[in-house]
Amino acid sequence: MKVRVVIFGQGLVATHFVVGLERLKNGEVEPYGVPLAGYKLVYPIESIDVVGSYDVDESKIGLSLYDIAVKYLGDLISIPNTLKEVEVRRGIHINSLKGLPIKAKGIEEVTGNLLDAINMLVDDFSTLRPDVFINVISTEHAESFNNWDVFISALRSHDISKLSASQVYAYAVFEYARIYGRSVVLINAIPTPLANDDAFVEMFRRVRSLILGDDGATGATPLTADILEHLKERGRRVKSIAQFNIGGNTDFLTLTIPERNIMKEKTKSSIVEDVLGYDVPHYIKPTGYLEPLGDKKFVSMHIAWKTFNEFEDELIINLRINDSPALAGLLIDLARVGKALVERGVYGTCYRVNSFFMKAPGPRGSRSISRIIAYYNMIKYLRDLRIINQEISIPGE
Repeated sequence: MKVRVVIFGQGLVATHFVVGLERLKNGEVEPYGVPLAGYKLVYPIESIDVVGSYDVDESKIGLSLYDIAVKYLGDLISIPNTLKEVEVRRGIHINSLKGLPIKAKGIEEVTGNLLDAINMLVDDFSTLRPDVFINVISTEHAESFNNWDVFISALRSHDISKLSASQVYAYAVFEYARIYGRSVVLINAIPTPLANDDAFVEMFRRVRSLILGDDGATGATPLTADILEHLKERGRRVKSIAQFNIGGNTDFLTLTIPERNIMKEKTKSSIVEDVLGYDVPHYIKPTGYLEPLGDKKFVSMHIAWKTFNEFEDELIINLRINDSPALAGLLIDLARVGKALVERGVYGTCYRVNSFFMKAPGPRGSRSISRIIAYYNMIKYLRDLRIINQEISIPGE
């Protein structure tokens, strides 16, 4: 049994995903950073095969995953030769890289027609036969539609001022599922609201498919949620929260554009009132780009609270986190869990899984909870569905 995967956005996250996956399958590395590696799932890591990748960066289109991996990571780790088998294809742009120093062109810009571009994608998918689609394009500005007719109207009129690349990709995935009768999974690991958009969730449900999202939770945000849960459980009153991130990769460069930054800020800031039950003055957002930091972002956090007898305590944390590998490790689980979920009739979206893996867990209006609580809720849920069969040990533990 295989889990056939197509990637949207062959950047650093996707490259760590494909390289790390092949190294795991070859027995070169241990599955550290894969949350469910300590359990036996119906789909093991070895079942995942990447069969396609799409990007709009002209410097990547036509290259193999191996070529791109050598460019990004070749001076750091060994690159598996098996990555030579998959070539990056041209994807959807919709100005997703506008304002960045990258020469980009999408299928819709080549054909001159967005609907033709979507049809070309769907035809592509029919030959690749993917089970799972992973969206890791650069952070873009997007607003929810929550109404399918309004979305379709914008699509048919080619109104790119109202559309985003992720939404168009999601529609192409929906069309593939509808036309070919396939139950598929779309993993949305960026802030664009898809699992939080009623229109997309409902239409995926109708074609017996699933959206997991939105915005993968990898570093400071889940840590903040767990610390806030700790303080809440001990009856302490949080007074203020400051958390910021500075990085030097392309995603942080993207976030220098204000309307894109606000998308990330929305998904990061939603945790405070959800976890505590009340709001407090807080500053939680990505705040800067510094190229020398590269992919190893700098995170700083300060939380102040009132403790017994009205005394005030505080916590200060500084971290350096390899940004892209952290998210790539989550995608290993999301791909195999997602396929198992649709096979068990879980369609639309799945809060029990989203609440652990995502910053803004769908469906719309859902609470963001401590990831520790979310983890054990998810484990029970996956056991009940027989997606997890038994616990196993990880080498080195």
